[in-house]
Amino acid sequence: MKGKMSAGEIAEALYHFPNVEHLSDAQAKARAIPFGCKTEFGNINFESAVRNRSAGLTVYVGSDAVKQKKLNPRQSEILKEVPDTLRKVQRYLDRAPLVCVERTMGDNPDFSPHCTLYVSTYRKDCARLSYMWGETLLPYRPTAAGPDLRLIYVPEWPEAKRQILVFPEEGVTFVLGSDYMGEAKKGFLRMAMWYAKQEGMLGVHAGAKIIQARNPKGKLRTYSMLLFGLSATGKTTHSCHTHGLDHEGEEMMVVQDDVCFLRKNGSALGTERGFYLKTEGLDPHTQPLLYRGATQPDTIFENVMVDWEGRVDFQDETITSNGRGVVQMADLAPHACDSINLPSLDELDALLLVFITRRNTVMPMISKLNAEQAALAFMLGESVESSAGDPTKAGQSVRVVGTNPFIVGDDAEEGNWIYEFIKSHGEKVQAYIVNTGGVGEIRERQPDGTTHVKREVNRIQIPETSAVFRAIVRDQIEWMEEPFFGTQVPRQIEGADMQRFDPGEYYSREELDEYVNALKRERREYLEKFSDLDPNIVAACKT
Repeated sequence: MKGKMSAGEIAEALYHFPNVEHLSDAQAKARAIPFGCKTEFGNINFESAVRNRSAGLTVYVGSDAVKQKKLNPRQSEILKEVPDTLRKVQRYLDRAPLVCVERTMGDNPDFSPHCTLYVSTYRKDCARLSYMWGETLLPYRPTAAGPDLRLIYVPEWPEAKRQILVFPEEGVTFVLGSDYMGEAKKGFLRMAMWYAKQEGMLGVHAGAKIIQARNPKGKLRTYSMLLFGLSATGKTTHSCHTHGLDHEGEEMMVVQDDVCFLRKNGSALGTERGFYLKTEGLDPHTQPLLYRGATQPDTIFENVMVDWEGRVDFQDETITSNGRGVVQMADLAPHACDSINLPSLDELDALLLVFITRRNTVMPMISKLNAEQAALAFMLGESVESSAGDPTKAGQSVRVVGTNPFIVGDDAEEGNWIYEFIKSHGEKVQAYIVNTGGVGEIRERQPDGTTHVKREVNRIQIPETSAVFRAIVRDQIEWMEEPFFGTQVPRQIEGADMQRFDPGEYYSREELDEYVNALKRERREYLEKFSDLDPNIVAACKT
């Protein structure tokens, strides 16, 4: 490559370079397999040096429409050095050994991006990246309509200079110094969500499913469901759970696990055929569908604990708590949907938006929301820090708009989009907050900044949360006003002891007011940074 080139020009030029080897599916697999170890399930486990996304080293480059509003000191340095970094990358890619794999994201006639992955195999073991990533998307379809997206991995880039450079408007991402497969998966989805927004859609970081359930009159009703949730809230668990729907004709079909493109008619375009699931704590009793899918011979593990005899231990977090598995949607049969897309509202009884949070004090187990409250829940994208991360932050609130760390552009625009969408469809779009945490926890701040748990949370278990989902889709809930947040809550739910999750059973009235007021105050302060957010959404926080 001669002369100064833009990110897009560098990526486009690579395709025909003599040092780029274009791999078939069989070739990609053959290159990868020698670097993995075989497990008791007959599948392969790979190891990466980097075991999480490098979010704090990720920078969006382009016009003001895509630039991040807030950067940490290292991100600021990375952004300042972009021209010099691109020159070095351009020069290096002229000489490095590269493999290339092409895929199509989505399976629809309107928006199915063409995705091209380049991986430097200077480190031979990094050939696994092309194989693993290739198993998440669909085979390349030359006639598919959609933007061209490219991502280039250089895992051997100096560790001190590790960075992820995202050029959303050019459809290009450079992953420098990381060999974590999640960078490719999320890198392509991030760029695709930006392009989807330009087409009038909303990219949502949510699981998707279709449910058929009988109401109290015995009528079979069909719902689509989008489940929003940050890491460790149970989004994947409940996206792939049958909820004990066992009446005649009832069924649950998994559609997607991670990202969909929501359209204004209520349909949603899926993206993937293989799900990149967290395997931490995977259990055959409480998560039978996920466990069965994850233990198939065609699943690909990454950083999962496998002993010298090939035995897998999903409970062992010695290596990392972020073990992963690429699980084929087909392996979730008989609960895998034939389509990766959700139908439009005119084919459904309703679309259910479920915002999954994990809080441990005063949030109800389940709350029904009006349009303003639903848009507020979307903007708040709420959960709490666990002690597994930074102990000094345990119990503190975590908020990410849309539970989507991959938004490019204005966050408020996305909140306003979802608000108008919900309003425009009336009762055909219903919204709920489901708390998978619990109630009753009391924490005390220590002099060293950590917190001490004075009273443990009364934890909501997976079967109880499933009872909540079952009651929603069977329309078995009698709703009443919730006194603190202005939402509606159930009087009772079959299969869940509502009294056990009543905050009033654990706190005095004074303590309740203190927790509720502190949470509302946090939320109001958080919303102040979204100047273009519809005032009706902001007002919902004041009730």
